[in-house]
Amino acid sequence: MAGRIPDSFLDELVARSDIVEIIGARVPLKKGGREFKACCPFHNEKSPSFWVSPDKQFYHCFGCGAHGTVIGFLMQYEKMEFIDAVADLAQRAGLELPREAQAPRDPGSADLHDVMSQASRFFEQNLADNARAQKYAEARGIDAKTSSDFALGYAPDAWDALLNRMGSREEERRRLFQVGLIVERASGGERNGGFYDRFRDRLMFPIRDSRGRVIGFGGRVIDQGEPKYLNSPETPLFHKGRELYGLYEARQARADFKRLLIVEGYMDVVRLHQAGISYAVATLGTATTQEHLNKIFRMTSEVVFCFDGDRAGRQAAWRAMENSLELARDGREFKFMFLPEGHDPDTLIAAEGAATFENRLRAALPLSEYLVQQLLLEVDLEHVDGRAKLKALAAPLFARMPEGIYREMLAERLAARVGMPATTLKRSFIAGDAARASPHRLRGTGAEPPAARVSPMSSGRANPGRASAGRGNLLSQAIVLVLHHPAAARLVKDPGALSSVNKPGVAVLKELLDQAVAMDQPTTAMLLERWRTRAEYGRLSELAISEPMVTDAQGAAQELLMAVERLLEEYGPGRRMDELLRKAEELGLNYDEKTELSMLLKAKGRPRAPT
Repeated sequence: MAGRIPDSFLDELVARSDIVEIIGARVPLKKGGREFKACCPFHNEKSPSFWVSPDKQFYHCFGCGAHGTVIGFLMQYEKMEFIDAVADLAQRAGLELPREAQAPRDPGSADLHDVMSQASRFFEQNLADNARAQKYAEARGIDAKTSSDFALGYAPDAWDALLNRMGSREEERRRLFQVGLIVERASGGERNGGFYDRFRDRLMFPIRDSRGRVIGFGGRVIDQGEPKYLNSPETPLFHKGRELYGLYEARQARADFKRLLIVEGYMDVVRLHQAGISYAVATLGTATTQEHLNKIFRMTSEVVFCFDGDRAGRQAAWRAMENSLELARDGREFKFMFLPEGHDPDTLIAAEGAATFENRLRAALPLSEYLVQQLLLEVDLEHVDGRAKLKALAAPLFARMPEGIYREMLAERLAARVGMPATTLKRSFIAGDAARASPHRLRGTGAEPPAARVSPMSSGRANPGRASAGRGNLLSQAIVLVLHHPAAARLVKDPGALSSVNKPGVAVLKELLDQAVAMDQPTTAMLLERWRTRAEYGRLSELAISEPMVTDAQGAAQELLMAVERLLEEYGPGRRMDELLRKAEELGLNYDEKTELSMLLKAKGRPRAPT
C-alpha cells in the first residue's frame, strides 16, 4: 500500500467532499428532516432504512448495519481500496495527492504502475505500426474504437523487443521482472542480463484496476502456438483471484448495472462490449472466486455465469456454483447460461447479434434450478434408492447456503422430486448439518447475536435498543458526545489532565479531544478517518452510530464537560491519593505504595506520606 496519508490532507479531503452529493450520484436520496434517506444500496429492501447525515458526513443503514464516511462509502459501494477512494475524491475536489500517498509499495523502487503504463503504450504503438497484427484484430471483428477503448496492443515477435526499449539498465530490468514482463533465462547468460520478453507475437489485452491503472496483461498468440493465451504471473500489482477483466471498462461505459455477465475469455469481453453488452467481464484463467463475487455484488445484485456448452464448460459452471453457495443471500440473483455446442460468446454474438444474445441471457437458469437439474443427472428417481441418493447429494450443498429464499427454493424443488413435504426435508437437512458441526467451529467466530449489536445513529428518532452509548458507562458516553458533537471538545479546558486517569480507554478519549480541538470545523467523519487504520476504529464506528443521550449542541457540550470532570474525580490522582491515605491510617502501606503516595502528595504540594 502507498505511504501513510497525512491527517491534515484527510481532514481537508473529507471537509471538501459532500457525502450527500457523492452518495446521491449513485443512490436516489430523499430529504427527511435534517438527513437524507433511501433504500439501502447494500441489501434488498422495499422501505428506506438507509440514512445520510450531512452534519456528521456519515451514512448508516438501519437494516443491514452498513455505515461509514464518504471514503468508506466508495470503498464499500465501488469496492475500491482505501487509497483508490482517496484518489477519486481528491480528483473531484481538485486536490493533488500528497507525495506520501503516491509513494511506491516497495520503498526504494520506482512506481511499478509507471512501468506497466509504459509497457502498455509500447504495445499499443506496436499494434498501430504492425499491419499483420492489425489484420488479425480486424479478422476477429475488433473495430478501431473498441481497440482504443480497451488499449489493445501487440507484443513484437522478438525475444528482446521490450527489453531493448525499457530494460537497458539493471534497475530497469529488475522492475520489469517484478511486474512479470520479462523472464529469467534458465541457463543465465550475459545477453540482456540473462532475461527475455515474456510476451512475444501476441495481441495484448491490458488488465486494469478500479482506477484504470494497468496491473497485468493477457496475450493471445497471433498464429498457431501454445499456450493460446498467456497471462501475467502473480506480482505485487496483480492477483488473478481478485481481478476481473473488463470491469473497469464496464464501469466507464455505464454508471449502474442491472447485472454483470461473467465469461471466460478476453476476446469474449471485447466483442460483447463492442456489440453493446458492456456489462461483460472475465475471470483471468481461474475459476470464479468468492472474492470476485463480493466485488461484483458491490455493484449489482445479479450475476450471470456464461459457459460453453461442452463438458469443460459445464465443469467450470459447477465450480462457480459451489463458490456461490455461501453468498446466495436474499436480494441476490445467480444465473447460469450455456451456449450452443461449438460457440463461445465471441462467435455467438457475431452470428446472432446482441438482441438474440440478450434473449438467451433472460432465459438463463436460476441457481436453484440449475443445481437440481445437475443433481438429477446423477440419480434414478424411479427407485427409492435414487431418491435417497438425491437427498444425500443435496444435503452438503444445502448446508452451505445461508438462511433465506435460496434455501427455501432449493428445499421445495428437491422435496417435489424426492416425494416428501418440504418442511420434513428441511428438518432432515438441518439435523444433519447440526450433527456435522463440531463445537470448535461454533466458538470464537466473533459474531454477535442481533440483540447485542450497537443500535444505529439517530437524530431524535426512536431507538429502543440503544445501550452502547453508555447510560451507566461514563467513558463511552463521553466518547459518543465527542464523536457526535466534535465542536464541544473546545469547551474542555484541560484535556491533558486526563493523562493522569488510570482507566482503559481514557487515552482514546483524550486523543479524540485533542484531534477535535486541532480541527477548524471538525465532523464525525473527519475524526473517524483519523482512526481508520487503528484497532479502535471498529468500536469508534459503532459508537458513532449509537444514539447520544443529548442531541442538541449546547446540551452535549455541558454533558461532555460533566463527564470529563467525573472521570477526573472518580479515576484521577485525587481519588487514588485518598485511597492510599485511608489505607495508611488503617492498615499501613508497603514500600511501593508509600513511594506512589509521596509522588501524589508532592504533585499536590502537600506534606510527604507517613513512614
